[in-house]
Amino acid sequence: MEIIYKPIGVVHTPLTTFDNIPRSPSDGTGIKGTVEILEEYRDGLKDLEGFSHLILLCHLHRSKDFKLAVTPPMDSESHGLFATHSPNRPNPIGLSIVGLEKIEGNLIHVVNLDILDGTPLLDLKPYIPEYGEDTEFQTGWFGKAKKAGPE
Repeated sequence: MEIIYKPIGVVHTPLTTFDNIPRSPSDGTGIKGTVEILEEYRDGLKDLEGFSHLILLCHLHRSKDFKLAVTPPMDSESHGLFATHSPNRPNPIGLSIVGLEKIEGNLIHVVNLDILDGTPLLDLKPYIPEYGEDTEFQTGWFGKAKKAGPE
C-alpha cells in the first residue's frame, strides 16, 4: 500500500545542516523560525493564535537510509530504531512541539525549533496538555543513558 501526502506548508529555520540541528527538543530552546502555510490552507489558521504551543508533523526530506539498530548521540549502546528519535526512518515523519509566538497572515512565528530549514509541513495541531494527563512516564533506555551521560 502506498500513502501519499501533500505538504500544507514549509518550515523556515536558521538550521541548515545536520551539524547544527539540536540533538533534543530542549537543545532547540530559543531557536526561532516561521511556518509558512500555503495560501489554500490559510483559513484553517482561524482561532489558532489562542494556543501557546503547536505540534508540527513534518516530512524529514533530508533523511537518509535507515538502519533498524542505531546508536544515539547520548549513549554508547545500540538500540532498536523505534526506541530512538533518529530522523532516518522507514517513513521519515518528524514530530515537534514548538512555542507559538504570533501569526501574521499565513506565517506562524514559532520558537524552540529542532527542524531543518525547508522541511515540508504535513500537518499542525494545537498542543493541548489535558490530552496527556497521565503523568507516570517510563523512558526506557533513555533514562539510564541520561543518568550515566555519554561516554
